[in-house]
Amino acid sequence: MEKKACNALHPQSMCPAFGGLRVLTRIDGVQVCLAADQGCLYGLTFVSHFYAARKSIVSPELMNVQISGGSMIDDLRRTIEEIARDPSIRFIPVVSTCVAETAGIAEELLPKKAGNAEVLLVRLPAFQIRTHPEAKDVAAATLLKRFGAFGEPRKPKSLVVLGEIFPLDAMTIGTILQKIGVESVVTLPGRALEDYVDAGQAEACAVLHPFYGKTVDLFREHGVKIIGGNPIGANATAEWIRDIGAALDLDSAAVEAVALEESEKVREVLGRFGGLSGRVIVAGYEGNELPVVRLLLEAGLEVPYASTSIARTVLGEDDHRVLSMLGTEICYRKYLEDDMEAVVRLKPDLVIGTTSLDSFAKERGIAAIYYTNNISARPLFFATGAAAVLGMISGLLNGKESFRAMKEYFTGNRNTLTPP
Repeated sequence: MEKKACNALHPQSMCPAFGGLRVLTRIDGVQVCLAADQGCLYGLTFVSHFYAARKSIVSPELMNVQISGGSMIDDLRRTIEEIARDPSIRFIPVVSTCVAETAGIAEELLPKKAGNAEVLLVRLPAFQIRTHPEAKDVAAATLLKRFGAFGEPRKPKSLVVLGEIFPLDAMTIGTILQKIGVESVVTLPGRALEDYVDAGQAEACAVLHPFYGKTVDLFREHGVKIIGGNPIGANATAEWIRDIGAALDLDSAAVEAVALEESEKVREVLGRFGGLSGRVIVAGYEGNELPVVRLLLEAGLEVPYASTSIARTVLGEDDHRVLSMLGTEICYRKYLEDDMEAVVRLKPDLVIGTTSLDSFAKERGIAAIYYTNNISARPLFFATGAAAVLGMISGLLNGKESFRAMKEYFTGNRNTLTPP
């Protein structure tokens, strides 16, 4: 979709550094040291507590004074040393944001180790990284470059699963991969530094989300086979299992049997929701929106418009091709104004979008839910994911009239009581 000029001044996405902090703060034995000003420290501490790992981040006191006074590197070193006094801390990522003075920190001026902890500079400036999902890619690639055991012998029949996913999805993926003969699975972004070490010894990498470009480039440089797509919907589920089997040279008969079995399970779920009908708009900033649209289309729903905050990528080209063929207009690097215009123009029955778009839709009597809390916070893959997503969509579409009734109540004549 061609982007129109947009003069909006309001933010279009969360701070990109938040995505990197989701990856970094969840690692066991980590303590983030933030090189930024006080505004960044306040905002990123808040979202790290409530959306990442319920952990604080540490920064030298009065950072803005230190920046202007020229003592920033000395103060960072001192803060790193103070953090490292705790023997339980194994990893100190020094995160620099888009404050001009901190974005250019020289990595060689920081220690590589302090106490028991590895120290690593992770650059997450907003002027270079457009969205928070892409910051996850930068963080994962930085960790992998430092810790990945790429020079070690590869583990046979080993796979990296790349993408931040719901815990039940991770369990299901592990079970199915074991059934087809995969002997070792590492999930990234991982919760242990050892995950990044082990990932460097894998034979192949299954990339579940299309924005992990830097991480994929690093794997390719070291000869790791790359598998795109994901097991969402009946057709894609079978293809994903077959692709992994081919990449790892697994027993083809066993792989095909599991591929057909899992695909049929998804079709059974789709059959249970065969009566679904309605027009849905999907507009998120997580970067995993297009596979969700594929599932909705496979279930028989109409999805005339979908948008995402990330750019069009080679890793997402298969989804783009299928959605375009089925009539979905796709907007990359979207603005809120693009989504609002689509709501007005297309008059959907349901919007799955950002909080701002949801409010806009509800004001017009359209059923709407927040993408992140309702899609990313539930299983998406295989039959379990299809049942979870389509069950929720079914309930919302069946209750869409209540949203119109609420609009009429709040905008219409509410003097229904008869005077005494």
